[in-house]
Amino acid sequence: MSPIVEGPTHASAPSAQVLAAYSYCEAVTGTQARNFAYGIRLLPADKRQAMSALYAFSRRVDDIGDGTLAPDAKLARLEETRALLGRIRAEEIDEDDTDPVAVALAHAARRFPIPLGGLDELIDGVLMDVRGEEYETWDDLKTYCRCVAGAIGRLSLGVFGAVGPAGRADEYADTLGLALQLTNILRDVREDAGNGRTYLPAEDLAKFGCSDGFQGGRAPAGSDFAGLVHHEVRRARALFVEGYRLLPMLDRRSGACVAAMAGIYRRLLDRIEREPEAVLRGRVSLPPHEKAYVAVRGLSGLDARTVSRQSTRRRA
Repeated sequence: MSPIVEGPTHASAPSAQVLAAYSYCEAVTGTQARNFAYGIRLLPADKRQAMSALYAFSRRVDDIGDGTLAPDAKLARLEETRALLGRIRAEEIDEDDTDPVAVALAHAARRFPIPLGGLDELIDGVLMDVRGEEYETWDDLKTYCRCVAGAIGRLSLGVFGAVGPAGRADEYADTLGLALQLTNILRDVREDAGNGRTYLPAEDLAKFGCSDGFQGGRAPAGSDFAGLVHHEVRRARALFVEGYRLLPMLDRRSGACVAAMAGIYRRLLDRIEREPEAVLRGRVSLPPHEKAYVAVRGLSGLDARTVSRQSTRRRA
């Protein structure tokens, strides 16, 4: 095993301005991304703060893409955000800057070896949304998912740190991001249809008679909507199996964070598999007590030990 990342590169205590910026980012995370917030609460303070900064910046990018501005205005806002990212990368953000997200992310990037290019990829993915790109095949959709979710996995790895063969941790983090995003796409079928979007591959929609989309919370007459969902669930499960190989490479609390977030989405996938039509009626979610169970399971290291045993059996 060779080290990839060995924790923070700058250990200086944050100033009052930086702590205030992190508090703002944690508030954004807590109100806008409850599943994500549930996972990162298991991290030590410095990693939790950095992950909140990453989320708050990512949320800003997503909100531009999902907002009501005209496409040209969205494109301009996204390029302004990319320019801000360039200033963060060049260490041009002062601690008394009026943008708390920029202050927090700039500090996190000095504290941890975060590959900020992943946020450029996120912007590229949201640009695909703004331009109304459609996805003919899974390979096409996978490119989009790598931008909007796989990149987040790799960014997170910069905060978590990992040990293992060079490049494998990045690969597993990317794959886990794809699994989470495909689960999101299934969960949000109704919401996306209401916004005039269908992310599932066109060839899959055609195969199951769903090419006409899901307007009004209904599958097309005569379609095999359940077959479509089960097909995508199998694909997501295979991605989870591969992505979970990241867990034994992480320290206990980072592994618990990833296991909690991924575990919540795997349980969402279970619910969707059991009742595919539920996603056409509204957003599928988990009750708080079930999320708590997933968090405890992750903190115990059970998921990481299970993956490690499975990997050992495969090598044998």
